[in-house]
Amino acid sequence: MPKAPIDVKPDWWRGAVIYQIYPRSFQDSTDSGSGDLAGITRRLDHVASLGVDAIWISPFFTSPLADMGYDVSDFCAVDPSFGTMADFDALLAKAHALGLRVIIDQAFSLSSDQHPWFSESRRSRDNAKSDWYVWADPKPDGSPPNNWLSAFGGPAWEWDGLRRQYYLHNLLIQQPDLNFHNPAVQEAVLEIVRFWLDRGVDGFRLSVCNYYFHDRKLRSNPPHPVDNNRKLPANPYGMQLHLHDKSQPESLGYLKRLRLLLDQYSSRISIGEIIAEERTLEVVSDYTGGGDKLHMSYTFDLLSSDGTPTQIASAIERFEAAVPEGWVCWSLSNHDVPRHLTRWLRPGEDPTRVAKLAATLLMSLRGSICFYQGEELGLEQSEIPFEKMQDPRGIRFWSADEGRDGCRTPMPWEAEAEHAGFSTVEPWLPLDARHAERAVDQQGAPGTVLDHYRRMLAFRKAHPALVTGDIQVLEGSGDLLAFDRIDGTSRLRMVFNTGRDTFVYRLPETARLLALPGFPDVSAETGHLKMPPRSAACCQID
Repeated sequence: MPKAPIDVKPDWWRGAVIYQIYPRSFQDSTDSGSGDLAGITRRLDHVASLGVDAIWISPFFTSPLADMGYDVSDFCAVDPSFGTMADFDALLAKAHALGLRVIIDQAFSLSSDQHPWFSESRRSRDNAKSDWYVWADPKPDGSPPNNWLSAFGGPAWEWDGLRRQYYLHNLLIQQPDLNFHNPAVQEAVLEIVRFWLDRGVDGFRLSVCNYYFHDRKLRSNPPHPVDNNRKLPANPYGMQLHLHDKSQPESLGYLKRLRLLLDQYSSRISIGEIIAEERTLEVVSDYTGGGDKLHMSYTFDLLSSDGTPTQIASAIERFEAAVPEGWVCWSLSNHDVPRHLTRWLRPGEDPTRVAKLAATLLMSLRGSICFYQGEELGLEQSEIPFEKMQDPRGIRFWSADEGRDGCRTPMPWEAEAEHAGFSTVEPWLPLDARHAERAVDQQGAPGTVLDHYRRMLAFRKAHPALVTGDIQVLEGSGDLLAFDRIDGTSRLRMVFNTGRDTFVYRLPETARLLALPGFPDVSAETGHLKMPPRSAACCQID
């Protein structure tokens, strides 16, 4: 594939298309059953052929892998299970040669309990790193200092017998939270960012970045308002209003410091994962507004959606109203949620058609977009038996919550090869037989999901209104979703039939149907669109 120059525009990220890679499940190059950096490099030609602008690589840093790499014990080193720093440098060089920017995933709010910082911090209350983590004395009865809960279940506090205090962990016990109220911690994290910037990375996806600061007074969270019709959740985390354990105002000042560092380098960006159940859009607006903090937020609005027009229209309108200065990165699937094709499919439907509809919708939204490895093949969620599970959250809450392993299974490359070309040995998670049938080498011909992704991404890039234009929702109810994308004098009307029945959509007299990929059975008559079930159309409004 010929070399494609990297776009040097500072705002290249506005409207960019990002491909998420989960390293452990992308490609094994060492016959270990687990994916690695060299495997990613081997398969980058496939990613570049899609027409995306960047890749986001989930964590590959040194880690005990209690939470699949989000528990980091060295933020500036590659875990041996993923390869070496030389492997990363080769990946970076290959990606740049293909015109792909590289975004890495860092969970700076916490570390592994095996990190040298934590090992020193827990030794005493007066050592050099004694307050690098969030420590607190017990109540007189020995119980934790407040009622904060872990997102992975149980109290967010763990007793440490050596230091004789509790430490805070918003996720696993093995993931103690760093104390960002300590200026030395802030400086240490900025130095990590500088290390990777100097190495040549193009951006950072900042995991749970609204967890950086906690309430200094350690006030307990209030209960979530009681809904007598609401079934108790499998995880009681959702029973609190999380006002004090995250999303604190001090985060804004720190994000400004981070942005100043990024701006010292050419065209480097930040994407913030913001998990704020009660006031998500308020926090997103704070974190992305003003052009001096995060470049954009990674939204969860569509990661639980089953694709109804009401849900999608509401998500768009709420974001546009609440975050006038910010920029969003939309996704339908990632490594933490069931694959969207499984969520959207109804009994008896053609998964290929639904996959095309979902892709067309995602690529028509205002904002940047991210899609997860395997979406371009139309992969569905896998069912993982309990004895094969690896996800600590899934294991803890089985079977009320089946966990995240079902979306993390190996990428299928060659239908007839052993383990679909992912590995020559048994993979770390079982490979779904249905996925092998949809392997990369079985797709790419006209009419396949993979072909649709390539053609639709090309269509998006050919129409600036779809990349950076404004959006105006027109309809969002029943089976009909319609919105306009507007760029100066150019106006495109995107219309989606998400239902099982054909309907007729009335058009302005000045509208003309464009050849949108994937739906040749959509037709235009004078002033009307005839739209078969699960279809999409694009019209130029003159």
